[in-house]
Amino acid sequence: MSNPSDMNNVTRKHTALPKAQILIEALPWLTRHNGKTVVIKFGGNAMIDEDLKAAFAQDVVFLHHAGLKPVVVHGGGPQISAALDRHGIVSEFKAGLRVTTEDAMDVVRMVLAGQVQRELVGLLNQHGPLAVGLTGEDAHTITAVRHQPEIDGELVDIGRVGEITAIDTGAIEALLADGRIPVVSSIARSEDDGHVYNVNADTAAAALAAALGAETLMVLTDVEGLYEDWPNSDEVISRLTASQLEKLLPELSAGMVPKMEGCLHAVRNGVTTARVIDGRVQHSILLEIFTDEGIGTMVVPDELPDLKPAKKKSAKKSGKKQGDAV
Repeated sequence: MSNPSDMNNVTRKHTALPKAQILIEALPWLTRHNGKTVVIKFGGNAMIDEDLKAAFAQDVVFLHHAGLKPVVVHGGGPQISAALDRHGIVSEFKAGLRVTTEDAMDVVRMVLAGQVQRELVGLLNQHGPLAVGLTGEDAHTITAVRHQPEIDGELVDIGRVGEITAIDTGAIEALLADGRIPVVSSIARSEDDGHVYNVNADTAAAALAAALGAETLMVLTDVEGLYEDWPNSDEVISRLTASQLEKLLPELSAGMVPKMEGCLHAVRNGVTTARVIDGRVQHSILLEIFTDEGIGTMVVPDELPDLKPAKKKSAKKSGKKQGDAV
């Protein structure tokens, strides 16, 4: 007669088998990405939802312990707008960028470096002494000049908004070599006038990814990815080349443009893949990096062979249009 405890052990083994299969599926991706740098732009709904923030921190720490070298870059649009309201400063946007007066820049700097960054560093450090916060000002990490967008054929002054001119990766590389997770606020030092600039976090993440020679740039958004033909179709483009993306850029809405321009810049400057993923999905980073299916849109250089099957994924209709994520 068989021992009941033996039967229970067999049952437990079978119950755990799917977990083992999931881990094994991740093995080739773990091998491919081991020791590689991945730059992650943290933004969208993931920044304001407590559960998503906690899941994001878990994902980044998982990447670290899995042998990757994550670098986090963040903005803070919702938090900046709320703080400006509290200070009686009106939020104004031109050409998709926040008009940043001297007074507004003080608030931007305070919110990014003193609030958003500190909270994110704290979440990561719940898992160990890992995260170190810095801004683009530190060790000349990000240098910029005043950016003046062209609107209706004329250059427009939008204040302390910067266009990145140089990246110095020394401080970030030192932190990575020490086994830390750098968390970078998207503020830049001035190249010419001694001030600081508010820089677009998508652009900053792409510039850092290129300068670091990162394997991957990941941009969290509030949409499923890049839609094939929104609003006529809810198919999400799973994979496209740099040239294909360049042709699509004029058709994109303002909010998606800096994200996709960043992806294009990254893959044309040495980054192997750039991915736009849905930050509203818990553990979306792990799903994209460590599974065969993936969940977002991946941009690759023109000459890169397929890394995944090139297929489109049907996205859930969420009422959002292409480029709603800013």
